[in-house]
Amino acid sequence: MDALRLAFVWPGGGAEQEYYQFAETTGDQVKIFLACSRVGDTGEGSDHDIDALLETARIDWITDAAKRIVCMRPDTVFWACTSGSFVVGRHGAEEQVSALQKATGVPAGSTSLAFASAITQLGFRRVGVLAPYPEPAARAFVAFLKEFDIEVVFLDWLDAPSGWDSAAMDGEMVIERVVEVSQTSADAILVPDTALPTLSLVEEMERRTGQPVLTANAVTLWQAIKLAGGDASYAGYGSLLGGQ
Repeated sequence: MDALRLAFVWPGGGAEQEYYQFAETTGDQVKIFLACSRVGDTGEGSDHDIDALLETARIDWITDAAKRIVCMRPDTVFWACTSGSFVVGRHGAEEQVSALQKATGVPAGSTSLAFASAITQLGFRRVGVLAPYPEPAARAFVAFLKEFDIEVVFLDWLDAPSGWDSAAMDGEMVIERVVEVSQTSADAILVPDTALPTLSLVEEMERRTGQPVLTANAVTLWQAIKLAGGDASYAGYGSLLGGQ
């Protein structure tokens, strides 16, 4: 079987190493290609501000980056940004994906839509959320989920002003905050933000909480693999990627 060729439009930097590490663990089954897109900024390094996120979400910026990676012959092109997709709502996120497909000629997706798809497929309706963002962005994610009839029963946020700040967060602290969120009536726990390194933490999060934990990079890889025609079943990365 030929390797799945997964291309990701990536907003700046953060936890991109997780994608390369994941690909290595699959042997020759998955190849990863990243193209960086421009990131909005308020001038104070606060790219998680709503105004900055609306810039990051610009379709021309996203498709410009995607066109640079078409030469790698990807099976799918994915907008690997949670906040840069949910900030424009369901319709805006779907427009981003349509534009990506038109620009590249291959199936496309985005992290926020992958969250909604995973939650729906797993039959969940009530979720808890630990968002690295400041409160306004965290609540925008809640509003996005509501458009899919997904109820957020508990919301916590970590006030990271930028993706770079998310990337620098202590993993044990993040796990402990996820455990706090788990003490609710939620069916599952969501951890958005692809800049936050979580792939290596998901199994421990699920062990401590006894609940499914869906993180941004896990749902992104899960749906990208499916769009590329692959079987999203890889041990060591939690129940979603493990196919449970």
